[in-house]
Amino acid sequence: MIALSLAEIADITGGRPHDIPDPSVRIGGPVVIDSRQVEPGSLFAAFEGEHVDGHDYAERAVAAGAAAVLAARPVGVPAIVVPDVEKALGALARTVVERLGTDVVALTGSAGKTSTKDLIAQVLQHHAPTVWTPGSLNNEIGLPLTALKATAETRHLVLEMGARGIGHIAYLTGLTPPRIGLVLNVGTAHIGEFGGREAIAQAKGELVEALPAEADGGVAVLNADDLLVRAMSARTKARTVLFGEAEDADVRATEVRMTPAGQPSFTLHTPTGCSDVTLRLYGEHHVSNALAAAAVAHVLGMSVEEIATALSAAGTLSRWRMEVTERADGVTIVNDAYNANPESMRAALRALAAMGDSARARGGRTWAVLGPMAELGDAALAEHDAVGRLAVRLNVSKLVAVGGREASWLQLGAYNEGSWGEESVLVSDAQAAVDLLRSELRPGDVVLVKASRSIGLERVAQALLDSEGEVAGR
Repeated sequence: MIALSLAEIADITGGRPHDIPDPSVRIGGPVVIDSRQVEPGSLFAAFEGEHVDGHDYAERAVAAGAAAVLAARPVGVPAIVVPDVEKALGALARTVVERLGTDVVALTGSAGKTSTKDLIAQVLQHHAPTVWTPGSLNNEIGLPLTALKATAETRHLVLEMGARGIGHIAYLTGLTPPRIGLVLNVGTAHIGEFGGREAIAQAKGELVEALPAEADGGVAVLNADDLLVRAMSARTKARTVLFGEAEDADVRATEVRMTPAGQPSFTLHTPTGCSDVTLRLYGEHHVSNALAAAAVAHVLGMSVEEIATALSAAGTLSRWRMEVTERADGVTIVNDAYNANPESMRAALRALAAMGDSARARGGRTWAVLGPMAELGDAALAEHDAVGRLAVRLNVSKLVAVGGREASWLQLGAYNEGSWGEESVLVSDAQAAVDLLRSELRPGDVVLVKASRSIGLERVAQALLDSEGEVAGR
């Protein structure tokens, strides 16, 4: 964060200095909400959570080096007391971003936000100093914390924006007004909360409505292959740049193909030329994510050769998103357990299927260990059934459905699509899945693990990695 005095922070946030002997002391360290992350000169923001109250850790934070605490009440150590810590943090972020004048790139979408954000960050780092959202910290607290990491050297600030209702993205864009807004897709994630894809499109489109006009440098980067996203061009005064595989896309891919390992390769076309790309990521769905990143980089002045080189070198930055690890015994674990919705489930299954030829050449099989997808509302039964059926259609060797009612719908879909029930099995929990796999895996097998975050299926992937060598017949 740029250095600000405690007096300035109090003025920005509308707070009152409390137990501060010298208001001219400057905050030179990061703004944090976890006392364990305090560094000398930090500002510790005390939030009241469901289970933990940050105010109880104020003394510990100051003892660890925090210059002061941003708090809702006096805490017995130097503090700026504000009516609302969340709003104060947002006001601080907005002021810092405005003073820096950095290019803010904001992105949203139903699926692929974090993977695309990570690609954009890695590509733009080749161009200029870049700060980006860590993991999926894309809400009212995570977004300002990311923005406050920007310094005077930061040229690009890449911010992921999530939404669980109408008005959420509008609020986030008010905290850190973007110049470039990227909308990836409109899918069915959280459809149970929104009520339909049209409502999701309405929420996601708040991003392009917040952009400055074309004359003021605003650019909306939209997915040409998603009709609901493409239509958002009518909701913005910014210049529109389209990406996708459509013929009229400004940034597009041709000759898309998959390597034997399941990594996509394609020719990237931009208005300045074309260049070949082979991604280190797994799954054809990453082509769209890469095109989105390329479109943003193009808008910010990178050449097609620079973009292609950076994309081909980019890896996975965030945990549990198509993390591919081959054990010494020849079993490959694909940990994609961070979250799941129908679109990302289908993409992950297609990626697994693409890895199937290589697995079979080594005498192996493909396993899909899948758990429930949350927040689908009335669409839950149909969507789980469809994913189970798709696993069979893609010739996945075995579906292991983990959990209760929703998992039974996955298993039933596979059972009805397949023959004699050999393609699928239902197990009660993560440990049961681990026990099954430990007894049946053999060298050459590829195991995909995926479910909504609340299910915690990453424990299956980790247990399989921890039990390396425990393969049937060894």
